[in-house]
Amino acid sequence: MDNAYVTTPFGRRAMSLGMLASQQLAENIEPGITRNKWKLFRAVCEARPALGVSDRALTVLDALLTFYPGDEISEERGMIVFPSNAQLSIRARGMSAATLRRHLAVLVDAGLILRKDSANGKRYARRSRAGEVEEAFGFSLAPLLARAAEIEALAAQAVAEREHLRIIKQRLTICRRDIAKLIAVAMEEGVRGEWERITLVFRSMTARLPRAAGIEHLVSVLDEMELLREEIVNQLNLGSKTQKMDSNESQTERHKQNSNPESIYESELGSETEQGAKSAGDNGRLNKPLGEEKGMADGDRRGEPRTRKPKAPTGEGGPLKSFPLGLVLQACPDIVDYGPGGKIGNWRDLMAAAVVVRSMLGVSPSAYEAACSAMGPENAATVMACILEREGHINSAGGYLRDLTRRTENGEFAIGPMLMSLVRANSPVGRRAG
Repeated sequence: MDNAYVTTPFGRRAMSLGMLASQQLAENIEPGITRNKWKLFRAVCEARPALGVSDRALTVLDALLTFYPGDEISEERGMIVFPSNAQLSIRARGMSAATLRRHLAVLVDAGLILRKDSANGKRYARRSRAGEVEEAFGFSLAPLLARAAEIEALAAQAVAEREHLRIIKQRLTICRRDIAKLIAVAMEEGVRGEWERITLVFRSMTARLPRAAGIEHLVSVLDEMELLREEIVNQLNLGSKTQKMDSNESQTERHKQNSNPESIYESELGSETEQGAKSAGDNGRLNKPLGEEKGMADGDRRGEPRTRKPKAPTGEGGPLKSFPLGLVLQACPDIVDYGPGGKIGNWRDLMAAAVVVRSMLGVSPSAYEAACSAMGPENAATVMACILEREGHINSAGGYLRDLTRRTENGEFAIGPMLMSLVRANSPVGRRAG
């Protein structure tokens, strides 16, 4: 055997107990054991973290294996390779001599190779008259073959852990998506529940996820998110049942009201006043405003004014002007990420993205509905895109939207200046100036 005795390193390199253990392990190779060197090298690459070697050290091991004759490593073929540093450097992608020596030492310390140094530290082989190698000095691959089963087990474990990590990340991504969309639909549909608290809990869970989280941390967060998703589904089911009961009750109430004979008179009166019909027997109501006339008619019956229709969207100097979708996306590029499939191709996509952004920024459904009523759905979605673009400068997105809604109703707000300001800020010149 090439390593049937203890050998110490040449020169100032010190002997260690780890080297002695590796030599003793290499002497106990099972008879007849062989391995394909490239399959074994792949297993070493898979088990690299457990073996404690770097990728550069694996480059050196790859170069050493190229000097081994044949693809099968076995004791019968010999276990020593003896390339010079110059040859080894060429096959190690031009690695410098100092770096080469450092990574050779890493492979020795990891117990993957052994040094078998000659008296003068040179690497060579002494051959017989028949040309067969009688004795060689260089690096022994015996530890690699002796630990083949251990390395393959470590590689299989690493592959299993990597696959488990991939599955956990996939489940976590799906769970995060489910929670975000379930919260959005709950707030959009006005389902009863503690959605503000649930949103804050969800955000705190997401904030605890580092960029490179370990498997234990990911499993812990996934368990919490799955519980949160279950709670959301339960609240949605409860809320939908409650809404169904309320709907049935309201239908029953409307049926009772329609059975009242007096409702015919109220319906006729409301229809006449809404159409602006006047007659000579109205006792002077021709000179009274339409809203005041409606208030009198309803006040006589229920003691309170009728609900007025919402105003048409207005702005500074007239109706609130809509702008082209391309200009909105140029001013507010961040909203594109929240569109269906990560893109916005029409106004319907922009309005869908605005609903997602609304729930993300904590804007209540009532505030957004009021904005849609005052501005129009397209303009309200445009304003949400602008608020998202300026999120870092706005303390309360909901309060800011309500203030813009109030100003719109009073004819004091126009979207144009806000959009053009964001266009200038997002232009290349504006970004350099900022």
